[in-house]
Amino acid sequence: MHDDRPHDEWWLATLGRTVVWARLRVLDAGTAEVFDSDGKTLPYDSEDSARAALMDAEFVALSGLDEDDAADRGFALDELTPPQTDDEAQLRALMVQKLPRKH
Repeated sequence: MHDDRPHDEWWLATLGRTVVWARLRVLDAGTAEVFDSDGKTLPYDSEDSARAALMDAEFVALSGLDEDDAADRGFALDELTPPQTDDEAQLRALMVQKLPRKH
C-alpha cells in the first residue's frame, strides 16, 4: 500500500529556552516546502536544498538530536514536542515555544 501523504520532518532552532520550529515537508514530486515561524510556506526544488537552507539558518533536525545535543542547547530532549494542528493559521501561533525554566 502506497502512502500518498507528504513526509514531514520537524526542525528547530533555539535561543535560550525559546524553541523556534520549522516543518520540512517533502512532496511526491521530489520538491519540498518549509513552513516557518512567520507562517510562510517556502518552496524548494528539492529536499536537499530545503535542508541546506534550514542548516544555513542554524536549524537542526529534531530526529537528529540526542540527549547530549539537547543538553548542550539547555533543555532535555523529552521537553520537545513539535506543534500539532491541521490548521496552518493555528500552527503559525505554535511555531515559537518558550520552554518553562528548570528549577
